[in-house]
Amino acid sequence: MNDTRPTPVPDQAQLFRDAMASFPSGVTIVTTVDDAGRRWGFTATSFCVVSMDPPLVLVCLSDSAECHPVFAKADRWIIHVIHPEHADLARRFATRGADKFADAGFVSDERGLPILPTASLRLDCTSHARQPSGDHTILVGKVADIDMTDRLPAIYFRRQFHTLAEGVTA
Repeated sequence: MNDTRPTPVPDQAQLFRDAMASFPSGVTIVTTVDDAGRRWGFTATSFCVVSMDPPLVLVCLSDSAECHPVFAKADRWIIHVIHPEHADLARRFATRGADKFADAGFVSDERGLPILPTASLRLDCTSHARQPSGDHTILVGKVADIDMTDRLPAIYFRRQFHTLAEGVTA
């Protein structure tokens, strides 16, 4: 017997989310403070180098994020490339309404910005540009200072955190 019903078309939005989850990326936690000194932050896997001269990087922040209004006018922020031990912290910073900084190991730098000393890499950024794009804002930061460690970063792939294998080459 022939089935004449149309073949269901997959939900394109879900298909796009699944496809993007199949692209491995590093994971960052981005932090700043507001005018009153309150700490704010979010998790971002959308992070990349924009320019080497001047040194520019970008992260993407959802327009619906609680911290969006603060980052929309922040002059400085810190991008932390996290280590696999920070996977739970990254999930917390991606959760709306969570007490993100409670017992998280952040300390304040000389300007009061929250830094995570155990991150694999920290980039101290000054605001260079902001660009609305779809349902996100692209935050472009000029890198003012860098703190690197030998700790390998976490990799996020298919909605799971993974450890980068040291010494593995293609």
